[in-house]
Amino acid sequence: MFRAASDPKIWELHPAHDRYTEPVFRKYFDSAIASGSAFTFLDRDSKAVIGSSRYHGYDPTLSEVEIGWTFLTRAYWGGAYNREVKRLMIDHAFTFADTVVFWVGETNWRSQRAMEKIGGVRREGRFTRPLTGPDQYHFIYEIRKSAFI
Repeated sequence: MFRAASDPKIWELHPAHDRYTEPVFRKYFDSAIASGSAFTFLDRDSKAVIGSSRYHGYDPTLSEVEIGWTFLTRAYWGGAYNREVKRLMIDHAFTFADTVVFWVGETNWRSQRAMEKIGGVRREGRFTRPLTGPDQYHFIYEIRKSAFI
């Protein structure tokens, strides 16, 4: 997994822009394992690790869950891979939640565009969260079950 994530270009727009370093990646990886809801993505043919994502913060009162901490190796950018991964995860999330949210770094225009491509609608405002600190602003994109095709 670290080999797949060790490309600085993957993280250059991400709030954790130094996640390509082993100590920072180790925290990401350990928290993914501890979450019990992380996924590894493999290339079907080569079986190489090409990325990861996870669920977070299910709120049964709001019927909402987050999908995040997603990365793909650069060889898999710009094609159908992100869309396929998100569709599988969203389809599953809609078996227990009505809304899926994605927290995207304010300066991460690449992920913002990817969210728009898969039908994410940006909520009004900028948001901070304890996970990343008060100086890291995010946009929240949502996809509602009732609008998902």
